[in-house]
Amino acid sequence: MTEIVVKRDAAEVAREAAGLFVSFADEAIATRGRFFTALAGGSTPKALYRLLSGPEFKNKVDWSKIVFFFGDERNVPPDAEESNFRMARESLFDPLGRDDLNVFRWATESGTPSEVASRYESTILQEVGEQPIFDLILLGLGLDAHTASLFPFSPALREATRFAIENWVEKFNAFRLTMTLKVFNAARNAVFVVAGGDKKDALRIVLEGDRDPQAFPAQAVSPKDGRLIWLLDEAAAADLSG
Repeated sequence: MTEIVVKRDAAEVAREAAGLFVSFADEAIATRGRFFTALAGGSTPKALYRLLSGPEFKNKVDWSKIVFFFGDERNVPPDAEESNFRMARESLFDPLGRDDLNVFRWATESGTPSEVASRYESTILQEVGEQPIFDLILLGLGLDAHTASLFPFSPALREATRFAIENWVEKFNAFRLTMTLKVFNAARNAVFVVAGGDKKDALRIVLEGDRDPQAFPAQAVSPKDGRLIWLLDEAAAADLSG
């Protein structure tokens, strides 16, 4: 079942996401001892990470029991401006000021995209389990309805066996690195964080348009036994019928 939550603006979306993060973390740690999460890139997640590492939220979580992964990554060095890891490091990991964080990033500086993806898949299986179930996967939405690095009509959308893959994206003439739908749709909680009026067309198509996951990849995210939550601001949700 899809849950849609609309907040006034991007700041309120980030605050709602922070509350969910803390709630899901508490539940996972209490019942299973650890909290596995996959982070997203983008401006709204960045605001979320800054909240989590700030005074309001940083002491509400046992950070030593959180295991961080990344749902996708650009094929750039970890210190590049475009790197999702760098953004999370600057907005979340460094401000927390802890040396006990469990962070697993895509090792983009070493090997071909195929080798990087294969190593990341092995790390997922080793750390999360042979049938990996993440407690929380954070996702964004692109103007073309892509999510993570699952772009329209890209090869990764047809991947049925692997958990992490190098994905050739024609419009960039480059590889991206991404977890697959096999991971996203096994999650206990998948949360899209979407803000801004520029996203309203893509959002309307994904949530209310004809179903075509190859053309609109975000439609393909539907956890089998978990929750699917869309956190939206009013500008993004402006064209939704509900």
